[in-house]
Amino acid sequence: MKKKQTLSANSLGIGESIVMGVAGAAPAFSISVAITTLVAVVNILAPASIFYCGIIMFGITLAFMHLNKVSVNAGASYAWVSRIFGRQLGFFAGWAVLVSSAVFMVSGSIPAATSTLLLIAPGWVNNPVWVTFIAALWLTAISAVVVKGIKPTSYLQLLMTGVEILLLVAIIIGGAFRFYALPAHALSWSWVSLTGFTPSTFATGALTAIFLYWGWDVTLNLNEETSTIRNAPGLGAFWSVLIIILLFVCFAITVLLVLSDREIQSSGTNIIFALADKIFPRPWSYLAVLAVILSTIGTLETNILQFTRTLFAQGRDGVVHPRYSTLHKSWNTPWVATLFIWFLGMVFLFMSSYFTTVAIIIKDSVNAIGFQVAFYYSLTGFACAWYYRSRWKGIVELLGFIIWPISSSVFLIFIACFSIPTFDLVTNCVGIGGILLGFIPFALSYRKR
Repeated sequence: MKKKQTLSANSLGIGESIVMGVAGAAPAFSISVAITTLVAVVNILAPASIFYCGIIMFGITLAFMHLNKVSVNAGASYAWVSRIFGRQLGFFAGWAVLVSSAVFMVSGSIPAATSTLLLIAPGWVNNPVWVTFIAALWLTAISAVVVKGIKPTSYLQLLMTGVEILLLVAIIIGGAFRFYALPAHALSWSWVSLTGFTPSTFATGALTAIFLYWGWDVTLNLNEETSTIRNAPGLGAFWSVLIIILLFVCFAITVLLVLSDREIQSSGTNIIFALADKIFPRPWSYLAVLAVILSTIGTLETNILQFTRTLFAQGRDGVVHPRYSTLHKSWNTPWVATLFIWFLGMVFLFMSSYFTTVAIIIKDSVNAIGFQVAFYYSLTGFACAWYYRSRWKGIVELLGFIIWPISSSVFLIFIACFSIPTFDLVTNCVGIGGILLGFIPFALSYRKR
């Protein structure tokens, strides 16, 4: 009888799990994409928007932690929602993970390409054809590392994320040291005050702020490959979310200290370089570009991991073709699933080359991803609350197992519904249509079963 292959157990420790979670949220990349837009919407309340949305997101983190103790499965959201609410909803929770990760192959690889071109060929930064070509090279290289094994992947991630965080912390400290006495915006407690929001401004700011936190849940997709499988992945998610909340809030405060409103708006997606260029002399400020490159490569890697582990779990359960659960004989990685996400990324990149500007590509893909993430995060939060509805003991468990996760889920659904009228046709087609497209493989799988 042929021995059934399994993912490489006990490959990741708690430290590596935390790094994977931080890398999944991609601090430098997320800041580059979202901070300028967030400041344009809520102005000096950007730190407060990030902080309070972080508290909301923490409810989803608790749901992932608690459900991992119930069932350790590389499918994470897909597996838990399937167990608690049935395979129909579970399939679509997993499908939303797959679609969001596939779309991110564009919004993640393109910033890596533009940052690379900024260093080697600045004149081509806004040329979609050259940007697409460089993005394809990065996507191919990262896919090759991921298919080689989880240990080489984790080693690369430790190096990249370590350098990225050091560079961001250096910018935060340098900005505070140089501009505390003469800030571009006068430092005030109102920057983190909840009372400054109206319901409309808070909801509008949350559309952007929620995107900052997506990606930390990759730690749970790697639970079968982590030591002490029921505790370490959840703790990795817990500490990684705390770290990124602190990083994002401090960076938003630094942006307001160092840059004027005009400088923030003119910087666009190069806000980290604009900040570093004002704090440090050249060529040292170009290290900020390196931080963005490392961040985007790192989050590309974690998204490929999340996609492949979810597809592997679905293939193993037979809800998609079993070929996707095929593991490499030597490396124990789902190589067919990795090849598939690489192929999808190449197709989407080719399609994106027909857009007129790089900015439009990133904006549409980021908004579509936000909708899909809200969908599967909220399902996971509801699943946690429903599973523990009669198992809680005491007020603390009632809050952490039920009230906080379900409140976060309701908020995410509100934000998703609030955002639909603000999206253009392309974004809605990708965001909503991407989820609805799942009815095709679901129907085929259901008919086969």
